Amino acid sequence: MQKDPSLLFEPRTFSCEATSQHCLLSISRDRGAVTAKDVSVKSNVYVAFPLHCYHLCSRYDRPLRRSKRVTDRMCVCLQTLCDCGCLPSSEFIAQLDRECSETVLHPERSGFNNLRVFSNSDEAPINKKLPKELLLRIFSYLDVVTLCRCAQVSKAWNVLALDGSNWQKIDLFNFQTDIEGRVVENISKRCGGFLRQLSLRGCLSVGDASMKTFAQNCRNIEVLNLNGCTKITDSTCLSLSKFCAKLKQLDLTSCVSVTNHSLKALSDGCRMLEMLNLSWCDQITRDGIEALARGCTGLRALFLRGCTQLDDGALKHLQKHCPELTTINMQSCTQITDEGLVSLCRGCHKLQILCISGCSNVTDASLTALGLNCPQLKILEAARCSLVTDVGFTVLARNCHELEKMDLEECILVTDNTLVQLSIHCPRLQALSLSHCELITDDGIRALSNSTCGQERLTVVELDNCPLITDVTLEHLKSCHRLERIELYDCQQVTRAGIKRIRLIDLQLCERRELGSCASIVLASCAVIKDWWSHPLINCSPRQRAASQQL
Repeated sequence: MQKDPSLLFEPRTFSCEATSQHCLLSISRDRGAVTAKDVSVKSNVYVAFPLHCYHLCSRYDRPLRRSKRVTDRMCVCLQTLCDCGCLPSSEFIAQLDRECSETVLHPERSGFNNLRVFSNSDEAPINKKLPKELLLRIFSYLDVVTLCRCAQVSKAWNVLALDGSNWQKIDLFNFQTDIEGRVVENISKRCGGFLRQLSLRGCLSVGDASMKTFAQNCRNIEVLNLNGCTKITDSTCLSLSKFCAKLKQLDLTSCVSVTNHSLKALSDGCRMLEMLNLSWCDQITRDGIEALARGCTGLRALFLRGCTQLDDGALKHLQKHCPELTTINMQSCTQITDEGLVSLCRGCHKLQILCISGCSNVTDASLTALGLNCPQLKILEAARCSLVTDVGFTVLARNCHELEKMDLEECILVTDNTLVQLSIHCPRLQALSLSHCELITDDGIRALSNSTCGQERLTVVELDNCPLITDVTLEHLKSCHRLERIELYDCQQVTRAGIKRIRLIDLQLCERRELGSCASIVLASCAVIKDWWSHPLINCSPRQRAASQQL
């Protein structure tokens, strides 16, 4: 006898230990719904509900669409069925999710009346026992996908799930990035003043017209992410300026059509702006930054990666008008020099995160100003700043004791003296990149490893292409018990013997220090090194990987 292809599995008996109820269920699928028939009785007792609800049963209190003839016994057994993990395929669920999303994203194409609704579904126990206010609160914790599913459970749930209060924060990046402009308009009309945060990251089809409608309908928006929305122009920023005065965070990364006119508009209408990301908006110049700084004096974070037309004048305007600035990223802003950075440091004393990677004109003068004026600095990224030396880093280390992360890749003039100063004055240091710092030796790593930060804080050390590093460094790093990642690309003097030694646990040392848990601490700290060449957190060159097979 050929098996019915609609059956999800052969009829099986399911029971609930708490109630001692059981029945023989035959579960089948037909047109996007699941039918469960109790074949242990003669009467045609069944329950039918959409397959996406079947997927949700193990997470919620039986959101089942029940016929008049369905008993609580069957519902209990169906709950047990779902708890057993007998769920439809991920492909089928994905298809249903896309169909569910039509309810919210494309109401003009599919209304609730077209959905398959079963009678008396609103009479389910959960709707009788829990007040709507409590259900609404529960729905407020759900993501977009789950809300779309719940919207099709019943008419009552449709009303609750699509209530504007549940749509205060929407991120479509992991849900559906190929949306068109009318979807944004539909969302804005449905959510209205409830919407506080919206991410359209990667939505390439969204343009100025739909964003104008959005701005008009969602005037309480506070966080807006338009990263990668390449059709966005100055017109969108003008709309935001007119209607969205409460905007606090705006991401315009890679919106290459944005110009200084956008910054002028934002400074006029969005004066509460605290974070602005203009990375790779290469039409921005000092005039735009001046307008922004004058209008948005409460700015705390500014990202300017790849804004190659910016010069020192832009930083002088920030220094003059934005004293609350804590984060600024100027990666690859090649026209920036010491003049602009020194000015910035003198006016922005609350600076905590600074990225000047690729600013090749920066020298020790900038590091000195940073150390003397910004004692709260926690993260410094200065990769490819080839003119800085130990002199600047010494001043920095002696004054910035809160430092947690430093990227000094290709700071080719840095020597062991910098590591000595960091080990003495920066006890919170957690991550340090010294790749291509060719003057670093084992002595510098020894000072770092023996320090408080090395033994208690350090988790990442990058030593790629440090030709003077040898096996001795590996011995020193054994005392860094929190170490999670070591990078040793093309460290020519690191040998197989050194790798073998670092894999060992010195139990005698544990006994000598009278630390009962030392063995497990050392084991944990060396766990990423135990399988040195295969562990995903440890990187090695192809040459070293081939040599490792002989270990």
